[in-house]
Amino acid sequence: MKEKSAKRVNIVSIKLVKESSLLYKERAIRTPEDGYSLMKQILGDFDREAFIVISLDTKNQPTSINICHIGSLNASIVHPREVMKSVILSNGASFIVGHNHPSGNPTPSREDIEVTKRLVETGKIIGIDLLDHIIVGDNSYVSLKEKGYL
Repeated sequence: MKEKSAKRVNIVSIKLVKESSLLYKERAIRTPEDGYSLMKQILGDFDREAFIVISLDTKNQPTSINICHIGSLNASIVHPREVMKSVILSNGASFIVGHNHPSGNPTPSREDIEVTKRLVETGKIIGIDLLDHIIVGDNSYVSLKEKGYL
């Protein structure tokens, strides 16, 4: 009988690394408009679709912002696993997500609605609520919470 060689297993640690920071005068996100004002600071200059995750503490104060995915001109494939990583590592009590539509039209697509539903379900399982999904357009936005998708 041939003897199997041992399998090496890595011992790891997990760290959240701060890349930079910004000042948020409002301190807490209480309305979709508050979320939009913070998101447009991050998403305003992207020429491609970018998906961001904002982790919030128990007082709805942002603790971290993660650019989770950068897509093509009109698409971004987002997986709940990638979204939840930064929320969990930031000890988020809840979170909001958002992305831009480079076309300038913030009308949600079918995919936007489906991603939102998956994130709501994932959040329920983990115990971290998705509070809103905001789509940023040219000087306008759509809140999927206000539209009844959350």
